[in-house]
Amino acid sequence: MLRISHSAGVDAWRGRERALAARGVVVEVVCAAHWVEGGVEVTPHPLPGEQVTSVRTWGTHPALFVYDPRPLLRALRRGWDLVDIHEEPFALATAEVRLLRALSRVRSPFVLYTAQNIAKRYPVPFRWLERSALRAAAGVSACNTAAARIAERKGFPGRARVIPLGVDLDEFSPASSSPAPSDGPSPSNAPQTESGPGSPAITVGYVGRLVPEKGVLVLLDAVAGDPRLRARIAGDGPLGPLLPSELTRRGLSDRVELIGGLPPGAVPDFYRGIDVLAVPSLTTPTWVEQFGRVAIEAMASGVPVVSSDSGALPDVVGGAGIVVREADAAALCTALVEAVTTRRDELSALGSARAAECSWESVADDYLALYRSALHEDDPTATWPEVEIIVVAYGAPELLRAALEPVASLPVTVVDNSSLPEIAALCAELGVRYLDPGRNGGFAAGVNHGLAHRQRPGADVLLLNPDARIEPDGVAALQAALRADTRLASVAPAQTDAAGHRARVVWPFPSPAHAVLEAVGLGRLQRGPTYAIGAVLLLRAEALQQVGGLDEAFFLYAEETDWAYRASRLGWRHTLVPGVEALHEGAATSSDARRREAHFHASQERYFRKHFGSAGWQVARVAVWAGAMVRSFMLPGQAGAAARRRAALYRLGPLRVERRLSDS
Repeated sequence: MLRISHSAGVDAWRGRERALAARGVVVEVVCAAHWVEGGVEVTPHPLPGEQVTSVRTWGTHPALFVYDPRPLLRALRRGWDLVDIHEEPFALATAEVRLLRALSRVRSPFVLYTAQNIAKRYPVPFRWLERSALRAAAGVSACNTAAARIAERKGFPGRARVIPLGVDLDEFSPASSSPAPSDGPSPSNAPQTESGPGSPAITVGYVGRLVPEKGVLVLLDAVAGDPRLRARIAGDGPLGPLLPSELTRRGLSDRVELIGGLPPGAVPDFYRGIDVLAVPSLTTPTWVEQFGRVAIEAMASGVPVVSSDSGALPDVVGGAGIVVREADAAALCTALVEAVTTRRDELSALGSARAAECSWESVADDYLALYRSALHEDDPTATWPEVEIIVVAYGAPELLRAALEPVASLPVTVVDNSSLPEIAALCAELGVRYLDPGRNGGFAAGVNHGLAHRQRPGADVLLLNPDARIEPDGVAALQAALRADTRLASVAPAQTDAAGHRARVVWPFPSPAHAVLEAVGLGRLQRGPTYAIGAVLLLRAEALQQVGGLDEAFFLYAEETDWAYRASRLGWRHTLVPGVEALHEGAATSSDARRREAHFHASQERYFRKHFGSAGWQVARVAVWAGAMVRSFMLPGQAGAAARRRAALYRLGPLRVERRLSDS
């Protein structure tokens, strides 16, 4: 695996690569030869056995620099299974690596990293670069949940994984000797000044950039609020020259020590010299805290942490430290004292547990799972339990009975979007699990509710319509076919209706080009990837984990098309298993043909807009409208009338019509 990261020049931050190497992964790191982190210039000093290539860079902003392309090209051509581009999707460096990858004809997939937890609309060309990178990536890791969801909304077809930044638990560890007075412990190497009888001083630490959004001035106001508090501030930045006057104005010159920027190797000892760490970050229109690595480092060092609630800090600190409202100096002051005087032991224990979750070993396991997912590698230690079946029901209990009775011996979950007592009673009678989501959010929402409450985590999942039937032997045959090909994300059986007529199961993915071919009567010429419709559809567990659940924007219809298309973009395939039969009555749970047609075509519009943008939708819309108009003149009777309705629907816009029906 080749990993490209400008910040990997910080030796301590290559702990992930060392842990991966210990797990048998061959890793080469390409990093910046010189970079500034926290106001300190760093250069890599590889440990014995590390494969690290230092590359010259031009530019100093993380999103606006580029690498010297020559060593990058040489590294890319060494035949890696996977390339991990640990740069933001919109960054110039990401675009550069992708361009060099294309020029060197590297076919191996790549994964991306993001920390950006503000949904920014970047100027051209950066938003184009971002969308292109996300749509082409085989995986995305994010250090916070908001960044992961933003990457998905901006084009990543799968489920971005939230993986924390790592910490070396050997380097960041509690001081070997920390005497703890009953009313306020201080590390043995921290100054012990007294502010009053029986009141030991409390040393508050801060590590980070000296910029307004990091909340340094709020911290000074908090320290001024209690005579027991003093502070040690490590960092550099635009506020640095202004801090002495700010200290004088607050009367803190003798209680606050300005240390300046710390080299990475000096940070562990800094933590051992403080009683509590403050992370008082402030949200601005263009910046919000993305993780707070210093919080995890302090926790690993046995130091309690108090943070603001900016950005990702509540996820990182909450439950293991104290979180206060940002810009609230009084609350920060109170929490700093509380963290040391009454909750030191509790917070130290909680912090140690949280830091263990972010150890390099734990982070390496998470990345190894990401890489295996991107490469579609089965976990060699995994065993596959029997298929779990999810049925989304809406009324029609007798029809549902016919679907459930053949498979009631298998793990079945019925998600009842209609919340009917009759369906609950039917499930109890047949011994299948019943879930009531409390709302009718549509088919996709029902499936996701079932996926969120699995009976067999890690099992393959069969989506079974309530108007469809399949025998247990057919389910087993579907799973055997699915597991026979590691690239298959879904398989479907052959399907017939109640009259014995065969239904078409496999279709090409909709696209503007295909819509034009259909409009001119050349639909038979369509080529490209295909998908299977979802009346009876078996989904692979690994594909579900990589792609995620169904998109709940699709209330009814096209949700399986969208899921399958996203899976296809991630390298998965879909197929028919012709030797397995299922019965599908089709639209048997809906009696309103007009509403059903509106939902179907509205979902088509959602699909086109999502995957091909407004321009792609307009091409498809005009093609369908034109084709329907021609057929309305050429076809007699009911067929011509249906074509006229289709033309009217596309002239008005299917989504608009659906909204009108919903409001009526």
